[in-house]
Amino acid sequence: MKTPRGFSYAGINCGIKAARKDLALVFSDVPCAAAGCFTVNAARAAPVRHAAARLPTAGLRAIVANSGNANALVGPDGESDVAAVCTAMAQALGVHLDAVVCASTGIIGVRLPYQKLVAAAPMLAAGRGPAIELAAQAVMTSDTRVKLASRVLSVGGVEATFSAFAKGSGMIAPEMATALAFITTDISVTPQALQSALSRAMKSSFEMVAIDGDMSTNDAVFVMANGLAGNPTIEEGSPDHAALCEVIEALCVELAREIAEDGDGATKLVEVRVAGAPDVTIARDLARSVVGSNLVKAAIFGADPNWGRVLAVVGARVGSQHWPIDPTQAIVRVQGVCVYDGRAPASVDVLALRAKMREPFVRIEVGLAEGSCQATAWGCDLSYDYVKINADYTSLTHASADGTVARDDRLTNYSPGFKRALLVEALSYISRFTNKRAVVKYGGAAMVKDSLKASFANDINLLRTAGLLPVVVHGGGPEITQTMETLGMGKSEFVDGVRVTGREDVKVVEMVLTGKINTELVSLLNQQSAHAVLLRARKLVGDHGRDLGMVGEVTHVNQELLEVLLDKHYVPVVSPVGLGEDGEGYNINADSAAAEIAIALKAEKLIYLTDVPGVLENGELVSELTASELRAKIQSGVVRGGMVAKAKSVLRAIEGGVASVHILDGRAAHSVIAELFTDRGVGTLVRKD
Repeated sequence: MKTPRGFSYAGINCGIKAARKDLALVFSDVPCAAAGCFTVNAARAAPVRHAAARLPTAGLRAIVANSGNANALVGPDGESDVAAVCTAMAQALGVHLDAVVCASTGIIGVRLPYQKLVAAAPMLAAGRGPAIELAAQAVMTSDTRVKLASRVLSVGGVEATFSAFAKGSGMIAPEMATALAFITTDISVTPQALQSALSRAMKSSFEMVAIDGDMSTNDAVFVMANGLAGNPTIEEGSPDHAALCEVIEALCVELAREIAEDGDGATKLVEVRVAGAPDVTIARDLARSVVGSNLVKAAIFGADPNWGRVLAVVGARVGSQHWPIDPTQAIVRVQGVCVYDGRAPASVDVLALRAKMREPFVRIEVGLAEGSCQATAWGCDLSYDYVKINADYTSLTHASADGTVARDDRLTNYSPGFKRALLVEALSYISRFTNKRAVVKYGGAAMVKDSLKASFANDINLLRTAGLLPVVVHGGGPEITQTMETLGMGKSEFVDGVRVTGREDVKVVEMVLTGKINTELVSLLNQQSAHAVLLRARKLVGDHGRDLGMVGEVTHVNQELLEVLLDKHYVPVVSPVGLGEDGEGYNINADSAAAEIAIALKAEKLIYLTDVPGVLENGELVSELTASELRAKIQSGVVRGGMVAKAKSVLRAIEGGVASVHILDGRAAHSVIAELFTDRGVGTLVRKD
């Protein structure tokens, strides 16, 4: 990501956390105009009080931020620890003490191990460079991914760059949503104009996020502008100031949405838009109230279009505040479908709407009839994982005598009843796994999101240690598409879910599948010495003689090599690229390759990870099917589009002797474990007749 002139960043581990990065630095080569917005929580943390007293200012050079410890509610030690950290950082950077502020996030009520930060200051200063991602990683707590944004603005004939990163996923509530956000820019602007732009942006961005209704002690949003773009300095109220406000607002909205999407335990990003309100303050209040309602959030998690809960929230706020609004005259839409038309419930295809609500983004619109003002708020659904994450946060998080914070998720920390049930169920399944073979097709979102990659690799290794013999066949559709478009090769064409592959395209396919993805996955499997297996193939001709280019079908699986690897307790990782008798390389559909490998190995199970919950009919998940029933659903058009090729591979595997095939939603962490450790699984199970 392009970063502004004169800024550098760093992120290291200083010892607050056991291994992950926990100390970040944002640094400018020259003094900056700087501004900040902070939590209104009366129990503000020490670093918030320190920074809020200093900003806005004209001479800031650096922000040092730590994760793992909030330095909050620890008494007078909090202020002295902030002073020690800022002093050490100023000395390491060679700048004045007044040019440094700090920020913290993490566990509350534990004294900051400031000695670790002080000792790490020289290393942090020496490690700075253009990689803003390193700083973004170092401020993460329960976040599952880094949150980055950038913009460019032309002012006075020169181009200024804006780059930003943020953290936040829990204790998110308006005024200002619990977050740390850092915006850097090389634009020239007065501190007062910068502060007003940032304060204005808060109202439509971070103040419109609600995850759980709880406000942190450490919320802080910073912006630093060093003026190296060389534009005429922007004053408050000027035309350029209006453009600056728009850019900062756009950055903050993007980061706010990312925080909402990454809410603790979230499975869906939720957007609530309220229009037709008598003034914008009321519109914002109502939008936040709806998106923050636990009942609304729980309904969204269950894909339940319960519009009654939405109007109940609106009615409650209107009644308690005595606003001149009649909620019974509102129009409510969920995923664009009108569910209440201003007079009565609308006629709705509930099953189709529930299917739309299973998508990762859910939009709720409330149209009032009392004005022209509107507002949008963001949040997430309320999942089972939210309760576990936050119930365990303090009980399983411990600070050692030297201040190191680590998770202690040992089974001994749970109730005796829970432990007994868990162990009995787990052991009963483990006894069935010994020396059984399972082929897992790895694809879709599970290959894109870092947290899902890690959970998948962990699942495979856990299954192997439990006695199962897994074989992984990976796809690479998103990576192939992105690479081909980056190289200017145009959009990919698909026929019934199969990528049409030209002679030049196949070189890209081989590069992506056997290079980047295979290497990355083997690395994640953590020294299991996984090996790629060469498949034999021939050119595949599509239906009605359609030429699919360099697409192949498997003619032979090197079963002997797979057997040797499994006997040696390796985890084979197979790239779906086959060698033809003509010496050509062919792109093989990963689903088809997985089916053929499962047949060759006489696998007990074949598992497909994909980007849908399973086989859907009228929007509802079909949890179990026979092969004949699946075939009938293909013929009737219930199974269509990209799912057709997958379903045909399922049938091929069943016909070839595989006992059962399961289609799982790879967007859910640990879905492979959940499938194997439950009788009915979590997706669609297909068995032979």
